[in-house]
Amino acid sequence: MAKNNIEIERKFLVKGDFYPYVTKTEKIVQAYLVSTVERTIRIRTKGEEAFLTIKGPSNKNGFSRKEFEYPIPFSDAQELLELAQSGFIEKERNYIPYENHLFEVDVFHGVNEGLIIAELELESEDETFEKPEWLGEEVTGNKQYYNAYLASQS
Repeated sequence: MAKNNIEIERKFLVKGDFYPYVTKTEKIVQAYLVSTVERTIRIRTKGEEAFLTIKGPSNKNGFSRKEFEYPIPFSDAQELLELAQSGFIEKERNYIPYENHLFEVDVFHGVNEGLIIAELELESEDETFEKPEWLGEEVTGNKQYYNAYLASQS
């Protein structure tokens, strides 16, 4: 969850075997009600939970943006998914604690099958962190790896 409604996140491709380090996995389905450069409004189901998330535009380096997330009834999310723009994302989120941080590794399915992206939320843009050996090229700020873009490809 974003701190003070600001999400500070770094994204990386995954180049190695991360599975031995996974402590938890959840299935996620998400789609977008609105997806523009200025804002996204997303519906997400994660297991039996559901959320409405509103995000603003990314800053210049792509690290930070405003984020507001609210739990909603699962049945409402199912109905809202039907109202979403065409395209959605199906992925498994794997949680990996590493050196006082939590990496979220998303394994995509469907149209994005084969794509694996690790995300790391930070307290500040200049916070340092240790990179595990399975972490690959950084793609923070690269719009082709934004979930809203990936959803539009399906």
